[in-house]
Amino acid sequence: MNTAIDFATPADLEAMADLLAELFTLESDFQPERGKQLRGLRLILENPQIGRLFVLRVDNQVAGMANALITISTAEGCTVLLLEDVIVKAKYRGQKLGRCLVEHVLDWARDNGMPRVTLLADKDNSPTLAFYE
Repeated sequence: MNTAIDFATPADLEAMADLLAELFTLESDFQPERGKQLRGLRLILENPQIGRLFVLRVDNQVAGMANALITISTAEGCTVLLLEDVIVKAKYRGQKLGRCLVEHVLDWARDNGMPRVTLLADKDNSPTLAFYE
């Protein structure tokens, strides 16, 4: 199994929308609406100053993603990160790939001078909460 983590490209949007559909079926707060998800992903991809989309590839196929939104912390007086939409396809879970993806994003934030990362997860998504613990 060959893995890599990098920034998303326009060619990744459809696969990322599939991942978001999978994620939103696990969360009670959201329902998958492909058009909305694609619009949101495009907005982030086309405006890197507001955030970055990361993809985890397994054998050159999108197998996971993370959405890293850039915001301002008045407590820190600088840019910080809001991390959400972290998901790895079900068939790749349990292989520490999600951990690698999150650590990659955290390293990127640190390398870009962001001293804090806030994580968003749905309170009813027990598997995700267990993963972050």
